[in-house]
Amino acid sequence: MEDSRRRFLKIAGIAALGMGTAPVIDAVAASGGHGAAPHMRKGDDALTAKQWGLVIDTTKLDHEKVEHIIEACHSTHNVPNISAAKVGQKVATRHEIKWIWETHYHNAFTDLRPQYLSEDVEERPFLVLCNHCEEPPCVQACPTQATFKRPDGIVLMDFHRCIGCRFCMAACPYGSRSFNLRDPRPFIEKTNLAFPTRTKGVVEKCNFCAERLAVGQPPACVEASEGAMVFGDLEDPHSEIREVLREHYTIRRKVSLGTGPAVYYII
Repeated sequence: MEDSRRRFLKIAGIAALGMGTAPVIDAVAASGGHGAAPHMRKGDDALTAKQWGLVIDTTKLDHEKVEHIIEACHSTHNVPNISAAKVGQKVATRHEIKWIWETHYHNAFTDLRPQYLSEDVEERPFLVLCNHCEEPPCVQACPTQATFKRPDGIVLMDFHRCIGCRFCMAACPYGSRSFNLRDPRPFIEKTNLAFPTRTKGVVEKCNFCAERLAVGQPPACVEASEGAMVFGDLEDPHSEIREVLREHYTIRRKVSLGTGPAVYYII
């Protein structure tokens, strides 16, 4: 009982500290000031938006292209490949780290299940990732503000502030976060020195390639998709993404929860 009480007081104390410093973190992340990590500092060519969003055209995807997109994301962000060959199937499944991954319609859209789903859609690969929600429950659940939302809608992780409590993982209704149960670095095939690696006990997820936007580059997944993914400012009526949304019927994941996901799917 005493150990539990000490643990609670420790987390509560950290949470209070985090709440006090949250405005500073938000300001630094938004401005790319001197306190920001080098990979997040904005240059003169930085891509900016009032609300970033992503459209995934599932009609333009196949398994080969999906694998290429996943590889582009994971290699860019030093996502470890904890394979069954190295640690065994059971361990690999539990310890898997993923920022973007392939699934099926019935797994992605659990609340949108038509009685009769076309065979084409049933067999089509669907890419899922962090939805960078308008009202992200993960941000509200984090006791240290390690998870925070920028003014442009991107939900980011400050790896150094993460205490590994995994409250954000429990709060995320999309399963978009991974936890490093072990040191991920030995499982990175080729380290990208432009992006930081993580440590054991840290949560991680997709960051909409904030570090690439800061230097004028689109997200790695979008670049690798060859037109199957469109990224842009949802608040700009003249942007490409808004044009795509006007021309196509799209759906989003679990909108009934009120999270306001910023990722749309053309079916």
